[in-house]
Amino acid sequence: MTTVGVDVGGTFTDFVFIDDSGSVRTFKLLTSVTSPERSILEGVSKIEGVDQVIHASTVATNALRGQENLGLPKAALLCTKGFRDVIEIGRQNRAKLYDLSFNKPRPLIPRGLRIEIDERTSSQGTVLKRVDEEEVTKASHLLSSQGVESVAIAFLNSYLNQENELIARSILQRHFRYVTTSSEVAPEPREYERTSTAVVNAVLMPLVSSYLERLKSALSAGSRRDLYVMSSSGGLVDVEEVKERPIHLIESGPAAGAVATAEFARMIGEGAVIGFDVGGTTAKGSSVFNFEIEITGEYEVGGEAHHGRVVKGSGYPVRSTFVDLAEVSAGGGTIIKRDEAGALRVGPLGAGSDPGPICYGRGGTVPTVTDANLLTGIIPDALLGGEMALYKGPVVEAFKKLGDPYEIAEEALRLAYLEAARSIRLVTVERGLDPSEFSLFAFGGAGPQFAPFVAEELGIKKIIVPPYPGVFSALGLLMADWKFESRLSVPRDVEEGFRRLEESLERRLGRVDAFLRYADVRYVGQGWELVVPLPRPCNMEDVKKAFESKHLSVYGIKLEREIELVTLRVFGIIRRERPHFPRPGDSIRTEPSGRRNAFLMGERMNVRYFRRLDLSASFRDEGPLFIDDYDTTIVVPAGWVVRVGRLSELILERS
Repeated sequence: MTTVGVDVGGTFTDFVFIDDSGSVRTFKLLTSVTSPERSILEGVSKIEGVDQVIHASTVATNALRGQENLGLPKAALLCTKGFRDVIEIGRQNRAKLYDLSFNKPRPLIPRGLRIEIDERTSSQGTVLKRVDEEEVTKASHLLSSQGVESVAIAFLNSYLNQENELIARSILQRHFRYVTTSSEVAPEPREYERTSTAVVNAVLMPLVSSYLERLKSALSAGSRRDLYVMSSSGGLVDVEEVKERPIHLIESGPAAGAVATAEFARMIGEGAVIGFDVGGTTAKGSSVFNFEIEITGEYEVGGEAHHGRVVKGSGYPVRSTFVDLAEVSAGGGTIIKRDEAGALRVGPLGAGSDPGPICYGRGGTVPTVTDANLLTGIIPDALLGGEMALYKGPVVEAFKKLGDPYEIAEEALRLAYLEAARSIRLVTVERGLDPSEFSLFAFGGAGPQFAPFVAEELGIKKIIVPPYPGVFSALGLLMADWKFESRLSVPRDVEEGFRRLEESLERRLGRVDAFLRYADVRYVGQGWELVVPLPRPCNMEDVKKAFESKHLSVYGIKLEREIELVTLRVFGIIRRERPHFPRPGDSIRTEPSGRRNAFLMGERMNVRYFRRLDLSASFRDEGPLFIDDYDTTIVVPAGWVVRVGRLSELILERS
């Protein structure tokens, strides 16, 4: 039985699998931008005996960012009478406070396709007016005649009592394949956010379902292969779950890297780590404390980001569970240019996989961070174990248009390091954490190249580069557990509420190895909540203690005020076997593989380089030096010492 993890990135599609001997095998293919499934099928065809494919996908996010060629499907909304404009009114947030020409994101469902239904549930959950089945039937015929593919239902207070939504759903399902109820995808208070979540889910259902069905059918052609998907919360779910709730797919890819960070940190006993994933398009930061990933209960999809911060009001709110990540435009494919004032800029645009960086020789004409790394000697003249040659000549000519090629390349890299450091500040400093107290886990194709310079910027003293760093997110797909969520809002009793959720998951899944408990908690009168992990069992004293501790770390204060529970969240975990990492062996090679000219920190130098495969368990050396891996280069500057850890990880520490 062979399981393959496939992570589709902006530049490369990464493949990780375990061969018959139990060894981890990896390779990369350039991503097919227009048809990502093409790259997946090409890679899977190269591996013998595949019967399971675990996939991290960006199809949901790309659709809402306008990157799907087919456009968004036609969807409709059934809502309580008087509430048809709730998704347009929103919270009255202005994403750009001083921009007089700013336009809010257009509603995903036009006003003419929002149908009001005369029903009502009270704020205590009592049905005051039962839904009229004939009224819903008429609405179904009307929407069907207008070519609607998918329908969202969002009735007032349905998170307390979903009776009216379920009646409406049973009628709509006679006419439509895709129906979403807000009480199932977001059983939480706040009418706007719950309705927005249902609408986003309804819009994504036809796209995600057809994509997964096409992929699953193609994978199964000629042999049976099961397909599973990484969810935004950092666990695996089956295809049917994602087809019903495609909102789980929104942050699928980045979540895999956070899972890999947490699991490998557990293996080597590192309790406080920062996941630092720099790929071809972005740099992503995540924090892991006591081997647990930080999560959040809300995300704004399809909106704008400003230096890693999601600009509130620029996208569509989704109430679900997401790994808490920060993402900035500082990847290997990020474009370098001068702005209108002549200042050097790095990002936010990227070269992607087509045409990609200039050095790939695929028609790129605009310099990127990868081109700068080649020019400064940080990366060698070939990638992927020598299979992919890089071309320096065109890179030099492109950089000459911006100034002295080497100086411009180094300045651009410094700007990229500063931007990448911002992603780490967002998940540490802005969460009340001190980054200098964490170890930095560097992975992705460019992560180990950025890591020491970013660490020096943040005062971090220890860097860990795991095995297979260039495909570490794809490896996270093989390290993840099955993870299914259940939620309950406004519980009467915390322990009784958690038990109800756990019992429902056991009935649904049959077997559960562990439960993870979280609660959305706030002070009475506060407008927003914090998501806090809780023990099992727990009472309100446990909740208050956990909440006040997190409130103090995030905001620097705690109040003399009562707290209130808004939503309970339980994850049912089914454990999966982890891949085994190779122990470092004894190598007879102690000398470097060679030297290459480099331009580092304003100085030209002749730097030693080693092949990572040649390093033994006893290897220890001082920078400056490079360690070339299959798909990345580990940079060890002067003032840093590198050694090999017990699971073949590389450990860099300040000397």
